[in-house]
Amino acid sequence: MKRKHFLALAISAVLAVSALAGCSATPSSTSADSGSQGGSYADTITLVWYPNESAEDYEVAREEYARLMEQATGKKIEQKLTTDYAIAIESLSSGTAQICFMGAQGYIEAKEANDAVMPLFVNSGESGTLDDAKYYSFLAVEKGNEGEYADGDSYSIDNIEGKRMSFVSNSSTSGFKVPTNSIIGHFSDRNLTEDDLIEGGEGMLFSQVLFGGSHQGSAFNLMSAKADVAAFCDTEIDPYAECVEGEPNTTGAVYAIKDDASAPFDTVRGEEFVIIQSTPVLNGPFVYNSEALDPADVKAIQDLFTSDEVTNNELIFVPEGSDNVGMFEKVANERFVLVEDAWFDPIRELSK
Repeated sequence: MKRKHFLALAISAVLAVSALAGCSATPSSTSADSGSQGGSYADTITLVWYPNESAEDYEVAREEYARLMEQATGKKIEQKLTTDYAIAIESLSSGTAQICFMGAQGYIEAKEANDAVMPLFVNSGESGTLDDAKYYSFLAVEKGNEGEYADGDSYSIDNIEGKRMSFVSNSSTSGFKVPTNSIIGHFSDRNLTEDDLIEGGEGMLFSQVLFGGSHQGSAFNLMSAKADVAAFCDTEIDPYAECVEGEPNTTGAVYAIKDDASAPFDTVRGEEFVIIQSTPVLNGPFVYNSEALDPADVKAIQDLFTSDEVTNNELIFVPEGSDNVGMFEKVANERFVLVEDAWFDPIRELSK
């Protein structure tokens, strides 16, 4: 069985049984004291953001998360913006930051570095449960080039070999771990490893490999013709692009950069891309370091964020047609729910 097939089956299985179990801040040059020795915790909680959610477009949403966490704990929330996944992961695992919104892969890496890292909560699917808590990893090409990847009525990644490839970061779930797993499975006769996909050149699968540093950056590498194929996810591109043909989040769907898209997409407004592969991915969690965050604060944050108050907050779960830019859409019954570490095992399996 190809590994990409395993991924789809594993995610489907975990989503099916999950009910039984249960992206203006100013980057800070100083970090909150992470010390929990003797039961002493810092008076300030540091919330670190990935590069994706550090984008200016998410400023209002970031401020709302911080406000709500301050409301729950009575403590000051200091936000830390980043330009590199590794910085956020290290900050969380070391305890210099207490909370971070991460993809599943980043969470797994942080927990491997420090077992005290734990999931705080995760956004549900439309059902309001973990049953359908997923988003989508895309492999996309510019509109006009999709014929190179045509396979009957659909598309194949056979012809990505020799192309210029853009990923997000090697710590990204949907922008690296999932697509590379799929590529390795597809080219199984090549006996590829992840290390074979992080560089391009003679004898490699790709002629050149770029890392956008964020999902926005990877998508822009494609739209600015720096890359032929790019990996990024649906949720992070949503503020900048809309589906104009086909069913959203499916292979063959065509997206156009919005007429009011902000930088860097303001230079490619109206340009289109086509999804040649779409893979479901388990939603990423908000995560905390249990050595650096008071258990009372953990419970207070979880109680508030899983409440109807936050569920109905339109800066957190943004309704269709709203002018707000948030990290999650409100289509039906989306909300935050508690989650166990084992729920992310299908992503762990991708590295085995």
